[in-house]
Amino acid sequence: MSGDIGQFSLEHLKKMMEGVRLFNAGMFWECHEELEDHWLEDMGDDSRYVYWVVIQVATALLHHSDDNLAGAKGMINKSKEKIMQCEKRKVESDIMNRFLSWKRFKQLVKEIPDEPQLNDFKKLQAFKFSDPSKWGPHLEKMEN
Repeated sequence: MSGDIGQFSLEHLKKMMEGVRLFNAGMFWECHEELEDHWLEDMGDDSRYVYWVVIQVATALLHHSDDNLAGAKGMINKSKEKIMQCEKRKVESDIMNRFLSWKRFKQLVKEIPDEPQLNDFKKLQAFKFSDPSKWGPHLEKMEN
């Protein structure tokens, strides 16, 4: 889309649809597996950092749901590093904000302290990306 300053495109968004659906359903391991395939396919593309952030947040939330604070902490802190890479590499785009609620997602991740307690993950655990089943008409308009 012209006007997008970031590198993350409609093609990337389409690759994320199933992973986002799984994330929203609380199927964090399945989300991780789905997005990992795209992360591996897109070697050399800085937009893969977006997949990586979601993979690591999903893994953190999986650890959180198992009351594994050490695992949740490690993954959430790694995801913060990947968010910084997204910013540094100018990956973020209007598409991410429009379809992924990226600003809110990023805010919730960054709000978790570097030395968190399990309770610190509650808002992020409740977060849902915008519903990918409703993206269709909007994607079609952007493609034309």
